[in-house]
Amino acid sequence: MRAADYTTAGDGVFKHLREEIDGIMARDPAARSRLEVALCYPGLHAIVLHRIARRARDAGWHTTARLISQIARSLTGIEIHPGATIGRRFFIDHGMGVVIGETAEIGDDVMLYHGVTLGGTSLNPGKRHPTLGDGVIVGAGAKILGAITIGRGARIGANAVVVADVPADTAVVGIPAKPVIPRDRAETRKFMPYGTPCGEIPDPVARALTGLLDQVTALQARVGELEADRPSAALPRSTPTPLETVASHNGGMHEAQGESR
Repeated sequence: MRAADYTTAGDGVFKHLREEIDGIMARDPAARSRLEVALCYPGLHAIVLHRIARRARDAGWHTTARLISQIARSLTGIEIHPGATIGRRFFIDHGMGVVIGETAEIGDDVMLYHGVTLGGTSLNPGKRHPTLGDGVIVGAGAKILGAITIGRGARIGANAVVVADVPADTAVVGIPAKPVIPRDRAETRKFMPYGTPCGEIPDPVARALTGLLDQVTALQARVGELEADRPSAALPRSTPTPLETVASHNGGMHEAQGESR
């Protein structure tokens, strides 16, 4: 069952509630029991209320749907527009400050941390919010803006600002977000806390500067070799500095005065 069917099916609101809870427990080591998750996790409360709001919207009760979403926002600190399409086992960890726009599309097994924004950059009534593939993790404070696509299994680092498509199985960080780990080396199939690589993170700018410094060093060494190979007689005479010219002139005058004496 795809996301669109899951949110609009007649019994889809509560049918997979146990699955939602199990998905949270699998990804949060702090969760001790299903009862604790059901009672204490605002991310779960927000998604259940969103399922209800989405069903009301699809039935044509737009004002009721928005009212439900605003109640959910007041209770959980999470704002999800009733028009957003969200797949199964969606988990919002901590949750406070999350904003999900009207035309956002979220696949299965996606995880968002607090402060995430899936925002629009256009005033057109059509598609203007991001699409997140299955298994995406978005770190705390990240902003994903516009009708862009985040590929399956991608990782968005904390506080990143993403304004362009992200390929599948790629980790990105920074403002604007740039890949930090090549796809053939990324371990995105494993859990990545806050969507951010926690080991040594290669800095793209530092890597570019290091490459430039290496080239400059190599060029300097080559120039040194060429100068060492040239005969000394072939080397052009350097132009004397003004101080050397004055000193030479004064020395000539002193020698002339000595000869006259």
